[in-house]
Amino acid sequence: MPGLRVAAAAAAAAAALLALLVPAWARSPGAAGCEVPPSGRFDCGPERLLARADCEARGCCYAPAGPGPGPPWCFFPRGYRSYRAENLTATASGYTARLRRVAASFLPGDVGCLRLDVALETPTRLRFTLRDPARQRYEVPLPTPRVSGRAASTLYGLEISQDPFGLVVYRQRGGRVLLNTTVAPLFFADQFLQISTSLPSHFISGLGEHLTPLFLDTAWTRVTLWNRDMAPVPQVNLYGSHPFYLGMEDGGLAHGVFLLNSNAMDVLLQPSPALTWRTTGGILDFYVFLGPDPKSVVRQYLDVVGFPFMPPYWGLGFHLCRWGYSSTAITREVVANMSAARFPLDVQWNDLDYMDAKRDFTFNKNSFKDYPEMVQDFHQRGLRYIMIVDPGISSSGPPGTYKPYDEGLKRGVFIRNATGQPLIGKVWPGPTAFPDFTNPEAHEWWHDMVKDFHDQVPFDGMWIDMNEPSNFVEGSQDGCPNNSLEQPPYVPGVFGGRLQAGTICASSQQFLSSHYNLHSLYGLTEAIASHDALLRVRGKRPFVISRSTFAGHGRYAGHWTGDVSSDWEQLYYSVPEVLLFNLFGVPLVGADICGFLGDTSEELCVRWTQLGAFYPFMRNHNDHGARPQEPYAFSPAAQAAMRNALRLRYSLLPFLYTLFHRAHSTGETVARPLFLEFPEDPNTWAVDRQLLWGGGLLVTPVLEAGKTKVSGYFPAGTWYSLTGDSTIRSKGQWILLPAPLDTINVHVRAGHILPLQEPASSTSESRGKGMALVVALTPDGFARGDLFWDDGESWQTFEKGDYTEILFLATNVLRVPVSLPMWEPFVISWS
Repeated sequence: MPGLRVAAAAAAAAAALLALLVPAWARSPGAAGCEVPPSGRFDCGPERLLARADCEARGCCYAPAGPGPGPPWCFFPRGYRSYRAENLTATASGYTARLRRVAASFLPGDVGCLRLDVALETPTRLRFTLRDPARQRYEVPLPTPRVSGRAASTLYGLEISQDPFGLVVYRQRGGRVLLNTTVAPLFFADQFLQISTSLPSHFISGLGEHLTPLFLDTAWTRVTLWNRDMAPVPQVNLYGSHPFYLGMEDGGLAHGVFLLNSNAMDVLLQPSPALTWRTTGGILDFYVFLGPDPKSVVRQYLDVVGFPFMPPYWGLGFHLCRWGYSSTAITREVVANMSAARFPLDVQWNDLDYMDAKRDFTFNKNSFKDYPEMVQDFHQRGLRYIMIVDPGISSSGPPGTYKPYDEGLKRGVFIRNATGQPLIGKVWPGPTAFPDFTNPEAHEWWHDMVKDFHDQVPFDGMWIDMNEPSNFVEGSQDGCPNNSLEQPPYVPGVFGGRLQAGTICASSQQFLSSHYNLHSLYGLTEAIASHDALLRVRGKRPFVISRSTFAGHGRYAGHWTGDVSSDWEQLYYSVPEVLLFNLFGVPLVGADICGFLGDTSEELCVRWTQLGAFYPFMRNHNDHGARPQEPYAFSPAAQAAMRNALRLRYSLLPFLYTLFHRAHSTGETVARPLFLEFPEDPNTWAVDRQLLWGGGLLVTPVLEAGKTKVSGYFPAGTWYSLTGDSTIRSKGQWILLPAPLDTINVHVRAGHILPLQEPASSTSESRGKGMALVVALTPDGFARGDLFWDDGESWQTFEKGDYTEILFLATNVLRVPVSLPMWEPFVISWS
């Protein structure tokens, strides 16, 4: 690209500003402009298929290609004009410029003048925004760091192309371009905003939530973000929106990009490689993270959206649930069966079965008549209890018969339709109104409802479901108005083809803005309200698990991956899903063990339990009508394998809890893809059938039916089998491991010390047991590790200094082989 490159943190002198600007290219709009390689063509007809005449009328190039995903037939020529940058000036935080549209666009509601603000926030974080200076537009109400001044020196450099406008962000060392928006024109209309960039490699991870491998396919892939109640299948928008990606670069460097925008959007990947952001509202508000390694990228992203909350210790134990535990008698029997079969259990759950007519904050006085007593009995046994809560509030009862609706109506907390009345949809209880969790009054009302119910039933956490929000009728019981919010000029590739499909009207009104803007924040705002309500009501660390998520969700709650099917494909996909949510800052994540939809098999359930023992959040959950899949429902051999997996997890809980502390306090991941720990080994980048806990424990599960061996990648170094029966000295290679049905392969990396504790029937019991260390020495006799320990449930123990942290070091130790027989009393222990 022509022009001088300068450090983005250069002094605000005229010479630096001149260097920052890159002059316009010499352009010929003729045939030469259309000589664009197919892999580098950007779509000039995003909203509809164009014939040649319509394409060329836009000043674009037309070249028919074959069927299926591939290069667009109508594409922009080189140098297609859109905005021109003018009046670039230095500011206290960076730079600002005015952008003026110099050629009419083909979009309605075009914004002719924009303001560019570039903030050099930290040495590794750059922020730039594009806004309409004449009109306040919706911006995501996510708290982000307030930065005064500019970074004195940075890892990034910056160029601004004048005409057509574009930004180039590159590494100061080596000059590698990370972001180059000059590759295609910028569009900024009222309901269509588009910006494209080149990518430095094909290794792009993120942009959740979808059923994908760890790295996305850059061969003409469209990724749609718009939260949707949708049983997970590939190539469909699912429950959450995380407009963040991490890109790997040659040499093991990494960078990240976050678009702070909550509107319905498509992200398009193409093989040049390049990426296009295409959103339907708000502003363009980008953060660029320079790493330079992938761990640092994740931490820099979490510096913006927030570090994860610290779960209570009991939340890391085993959770058991089913839709179909239809009475307290059956629920009690399940707990008794788990105990009789000697399976650990920490948290018993109930699905909708406990409710009276499927209404929130009620319980069935017949089948659950002793519900409060049941929960108290669980507490006496050292167990915790969680039940489902949906956002839809039943609206069909006579006035005065259902307090949550009566109070909500009186306090004005429900989302409103075009006429100003509460929008009425339909969910499990029938006609329902939807709380508006962007309204502060709704938080108070929600707290009051949670407290009223907790006064009756002393539950310990909340499972918030259906909060995309899901709706069984399209839009509302009265349909939706015919307006530009319901039928925008561009509809991303949402499942169902309309924004209101499976949810409420986009034009419905909330306290902060329209649902069109706020839709994908619904689950996050409910999670915040639930987190805050639980903290006020219980006075202890909240535990919330949510289906719908957005960037920043991990500050308040965890996530389960929704209505997965009981099949081997979903077992595999759960690994990258868990890893991706750790990159998104939501480490408390897991899939329904053994699957939710359909019948599991014994083999599948054993393998899923073995893998699930290494989900940060471990819950077995089943659909009504499906085959029973509690651990005790299988053969003695299967039970023994599952019992081993559960006891292994419980032995490792001190290590897992310490990892969560590090996530909460320093923005680390808990379950970790191999590339995060070994970025300089490109063989690790696409590994998504294994996972690490922290940097020291490698899990290699069996993910296919009928297999008794499994191939795993072992980065260079020494790896000890946790059972003490083998040592692998790898040069960075794939190794075939024996994996009979009773075995999951777990290896400890040399140089690490893991704190363990003798397992028991629950964490309330195991926390009083003896502890041990697994010391995995390097060849020269060194290892280190740590333990974070507190009471396991008080609020902000770390922040208040009410904890113990122990650092373990081993140096020049005499190497004596120590075997730890699995589940026998530990060899190395203290009382």
